[in-house]
Amino acid sequence: MQKIFFVPLRRFCLAALLLCAALAVRASSHREAPLIANDPLADNTDVYAFRSPDNPNTITIIACYIPTELPHGGPNFHTFGENIRYEIHVDNDPAKPGDEVTYRFTFTRVNEDPSTFFRVRLGKENLKVSYRCERSTDGGKSWQTIVGNGKVPPPYIGARSIESPVGLNTTYATLMQQAITAASTGEQVFCGPVDDPFFVDLGGVFDLGNLPRQNGDFRDGIGQFNCHAIAIQVPISTLLKAGAPATPASILDPNYVIGVWASASRRATRTLNIAGGGYNDSGDWVQVSRLGMPLTNEAVIPIGYKDYWNAITPYDELNDTVLDQFFYNPELALYMDDDLFGAAVPSFSKLRIQRKSLGAFDFGYGKDGLYPLKGNPALAGTALDDAVFGTLLLPGPGKARSVDLWPIFHTGVPNLAPYQLATGKNGNPLATGKPFIHNFLPNGGDMLRLNMATPVTPRNDPMFSSGGIIAAAVIGLTQAPFNTSTALEFIPNMDGFPNGRRLEDDVTRIELQAVAGVALAAVGLWYDDFIPGQTASPVTPKLVDVLTYDTGVSSNDKAFQTSFPYLATPWSGTDTE
Repeated sequence: MQKIFFVPLRRFCLAALLLCAALAVRASSHREAPLIANDPLADNTDVYAFRSPDNPNTITIIACYIPTELPHGGPNFHTFGENIRYEIHVDNDPAKPGDEVTYRFTFTRVNEDPSTFFRVRLGKENLKVSYRCERSTDGGKSWQTIVGNGKVPPPYIGARSIESPVGLNTTYATLMQQAITAASTGEQVFCGPVDDPFFVDLGGVFDLGNLPRQNGDFRDGIGQFNCHAIAIQVPISTLLKAGAPATPASILDPNYVIGVWASASRRATRTLNIAGGGYNDSGDWVQVSRLGMPLTNEAVIPIGYKDYWNAITPYDELNDTVLDQFFYNPELALYMDDDLFGAAVPSFSKLRIQRKSLGAFDFGYGKDGLYPLKGNPALAGTALDDAVFGTLLLPGPGKARSVDLWPIFHTGVPNLAPYQLATGKNGNPLATGKPFIHNFLPNGGDMLRLNMATPVTPRNDPMFSSGGIIAAAVIGLTQAPFNTSTALEFIPNMDGFPNGRRLEDDVTRIELQAVAGVALAAVGLWYDDFIPGQTASPVTPKLVDVLTYDTGVSSNDKAFQTSFPYLATPWSGTDTE
């Protein structure tokens, strides 16, 4: 064997982080960091976690990989990679840093008929993929195989390859259904190609914030592309914190909060064989990609830190102070402020941050937000009290968004004042209001946090909205009977992003509205055109502007299924335009 290169990877040796896995690949998109862009088989694209609408005693978690797969991208169609550990991580106990439940997937590929260049022919597959799923419930100290030989459907190449007698002689829907496997420990598992469930005008958003486009028609940049998904449906009892009651005390029971994130890891060293064309992987496993909250690394973390972010875990972020600054003062906020660069991004003209909320509080870039209240007796007993969570949420001056954006991405939001709807507060944002979220889990950094006790909004409910928690806030503030009482009750869409993430949630719009201060407004820190004692209603033109902001792409290009794995079938190579 002749060694072509030998590349040791160190956890923070970022310049070499993915050289071990550099592959000749087709250009792809929603690739969030420079190094992982060269390794699409290990690239996380999205994570979803929601209470299953048709099976509410379970939680569905979906981790997607391999961005923007061309359905007609033959002869070497994408599939899960070998020598990669794909993992889904679940944290449920804020007293213990680290995962309580971890699912690990490893994949194997075989050629059934090496004599042909076709991917599928006469009932046989090349690069036929199977997987092993292991589960750890002790922080990765031991692993139990719960699926030993799971099936992965082939790419949806076209009708002749899948449906005709010269192909597999079946339907793709049947292949997907047959790939759903019952694990030995009660989970349902699916791994395979699907329509990419994310939807966004990629061309517009990365064209210096041209979202919605000012000239020309918008288009779903992920439309008619596929990805590969790992979906698991897990009994709530499996994910529940040790010692938590079997039945939640309320629909916002803090014992039912979980944090979910996904990752991919590769071996530290790859040695190529120049004669045989193969390679050997060896050394320690190194994390090369991770994902929790959508769009964090893409649109919050600057390009110079993206590889670093991918290399660390959410638990490493507990001791990191470098990344916090990008949430205290996100770059996007610069383009939502007319005193800064707002005029340069006309697409964001409806999105304007509070600079003088209630006549006093400035949430502009680099400003103090609620920090002037630090130590004020009015904070006693609220989440901003230093004796409660104030050292986390009011850490210092100049950190304008430490009270809203930072906790949304880093800790979740507690059901304490001021994090309750303005309903019933009588103009005082620090007063007790109407509860509408509790997914507080201060045990790490970026994770998708979900309260498993929160009921499901049926997808056919007239009030179901892709606006997630923002839609719930609007209902709770404006619609009877929800706005007539401060009592805890289920408001439709309380189970939406950022309380977990449903497939239908329009996360791009929600996050842009959040950067524009909509979460602050929901709890009573109204926009600047509301003058206390003078303006009749807090539903002012600036608030209406933010709530009616639309990116142009607000739904997926295919309908989702109504049962597990819920994802739509992949596009075929003969159906795309």
